[in-house]
Amino acid sequence: MAALILTRADVARLLDLNGCIAAVEDAFRQQALGTAIPPAVVGIHADEGAFHIKAAGVHAPTPYFAAKINGNFSGNRERFGLPTIQGVIVLADLTNGTPLAIMDSIEITIQRTGAATAVAAKYLARDEPAVMTIVGCGSQGRAQLRSVAAVRRIVEAHAFDTNVEAARRFALEMSPVIGAPILPITDLPRVLAISDIVVTCTTSRRPIVHVGQIKPGTCLAALGADNPEKQEIDAALLASTKVVADVLEQAATMGDLRHAIAAGVMRREDVHAELGEIVIGRKAGRQSDAEVFVFDSTGMALQDVAAAALVYERARQRHVGRLVPLNQLDRRRTPLSSLPWRFG
Repeated sequence: MAALILTRADVARLLDLNGCIAAVEDAFRQQALGTAIPPAVVGIHADEGAFHIKAAGVHAPTPYFAAKINGNFSGNRERFGLPTIQGVIVLADLTNGTPLAIMDSIEITIQRTGAATAVAAKYLARDEPAVMTIVGCGSQGRAQLRSVAAVRRIVEAHAFDTNVEAARRFALEMSPVIGAPILPITDLPRVLAISDIVVTCTTSRRPIVHVGQIKPGTCLAALGADNPEKQEIDAALLASTKVVADVLEQAATMGDLRHAIAAGVMRREDVHAELGEIVIGRKAGRQSDAEVFVFDSTGMALQDVAAAALVYERARQRHVGRLVPLNQLDRRRTPLSSLPWRFG
């Protein structure tokens, strides 16, 4: 009955890009089919940031429940040299509540968010060589570029960040990774007009991309609006496109969709689909080269369940991590020395 403790380094060893994309696509599938426990989210504001708790469960192929507690503090790097987002994921047995694992959430959050965009690009972006623009050149921007490049051929990319040096470093580091030129840019509207795929992953509280700035056929994934105060996409632009949400309820209360609804230019009924509905074929994905899609990605707890389950099962198979008897009252009955504190 011991729980497996996994560090960020452990998770990074165990979670590969293609495996994560497949797991996240299956999470969207289960959401749409109704075979999963609907995701829930709680947000709590702090003085310099916020905490959010996301939880969900799946019945198959193995019954798992996961709850993620993340802190999001945008000034962490400058003030403390710490990541903006940090936290833990608790994975439990859905049938009896037994804690199975406690793992660092940073790597899972980064990779599953990129994987969700990859799934969206698979169904919503044109299936042809693409010019891509990344807005926000941090860890998430890197994951986004790698993930989209796994499902679409990128022939050229542009990197934009309010920190010009960050965009330059991003271009130098990531160009060899995707095997295509990456240009750091300062004129965002100019490159938006020539981009086929656009990803925004910032902490912005006002629109970055506006109506009239993107061309027909664009697939735009907006990730930054994960609480009601954040916004990346102009409400008028959102209203002029086909909007696909990861979770409609979340997007309407904390995503870019929330701002379009508040501005009176959209209703929930105007959303084209949840991504899972497109994955299972209930709603149509791209049907013409001219359609413009916006993927309003607020972060779905089922993505965390899917990724955490994959990490846990691989950790057990490969003997990675530490076992800790969390619920043991009498240590004399199970001597600590008898437990494999470190696998491998």
